[in-house]
Amino acid sequence: MKKGHAKLRKRAGAKAAGAHAPLVNGGVAFVDFDDRPLHRCVESALNAYFDALDGADTCGLFDLVMAEVERPMLASVMRYVSGNQSRAAEVLGLSRGTLRKKLIQHGLLED
Repeated sequence: MKKGHAKLRKRAGAKAAGAHAPLVNGGVAFVDFDDRPLHRCVESALNAYFDALDGADTCGLFDLVMAEVERPMLASVMRYVSGNQSRAAEVLGLSRGTLRKKLIQHGLLED
């Protein structure tokens, strides 16, 4: 790991053992600073959102959640790879073209 990345991870409160924690089924889960898997954080945020709605109707939730998660994920990955789009695409499992489209869509890259 590069020296700068270690500082970023330390500031974010990531565990020294790594950013992924094993799941019971052998997969991995992202873990936040208080040791909750990412899916638990999303579930908690959605429950709070529904509580705030207090029974009111909503629509477009999928797009809302994707926008809330995708932009910071892209920004974090781009920082992690020091702006190298080819490396970012590899890390994300996307084609470079798809990555560029998403970066532009989220205002992280100019046309």
